[in-house]
Amino acid sequence: MTELRIIDLSASVNGKKILNGVNLHIKGGEIHALMGPNGAGKSTLGNVLIGHPNYVIEGGSITLDGKEFVDKTPEERARAGLFLAFQSPIAIPGVKISSFLRTAYKQLHPEDKTTVTQFYDRVKKELKKVGLDESFLSRSVNDGFSGGERKRLEILQMVILRPKIIILDEIDSGLDVDALNLVATEIMDYFNGEVGFLMITHYQRILKNIDPNFVHVLVNGRIAKEGNKELAVQIEERGYDWIRSE
Repeated sequence: MTELRIIDLSASVNGKKILNGVNLHIKGGEIHALMGPNGAGKSTLGNVLIGHPNYVIEGGSITLDGKEFVDKTPEERARAGLFLAFQSPIAIPGVKISSFLRTAYKQLHPEDKTTVTQFYDRVKKELKKVGLDESFLSRSVNDGFSGGERKRLEILQMVILRPKIIILDEIDSGLDVDALNLVATEIMDYFNGEVGFLMITHYQRILKNIDPNFVHVLVNGRIAKEGNKELAVQIEERGYDWIRSE
């Protein structure tokens, strides 16, 4: 079974310590929501897990299926099955989405014998499901895209690249109600017993469509409180100050 273990993880960026001993255990078949106020370290955790070079790990352990990842490159982590949908996906002018998806898929799944035609047939099918038309395949990655279109493309990548552990960093930001429902449906369609989700969010609105097994609240770089979906509802009603004061 897929299993991501984060043990006593500490990390800094630009010399400032952001994470102060984070512990999380995510298994395939589980959905975890990570909530917290601005500056708590939520996005930092996502970037550290995927191996962003600007973030320095100062201590702790990250293992996926028993293999230590602290010293692995972003490419090695992606090949092992980690995926991060960025809070603010960047544009890559000159790189067509069609080429980007095909190249990434071949790198991650070199053993797969799917033909080019079969691959693009699948991509076109998934494009429709995320609310994008086929013309996007000839466009550059995120170039000139709206915020909502960028988030939809992140979900398309998730479905096409078939990762094991999926980190969604505020995938609900910038989405209207219809787009939010569509994205939530795609997440649940992809979800299965072999895949684990870590959903980073400020609010519980996307959790109205997705039932997390666990809710964790990050405050000052540490997990300050844990619970189930009811905890997310309490946060929506009461904010974070009551957790800070406990």
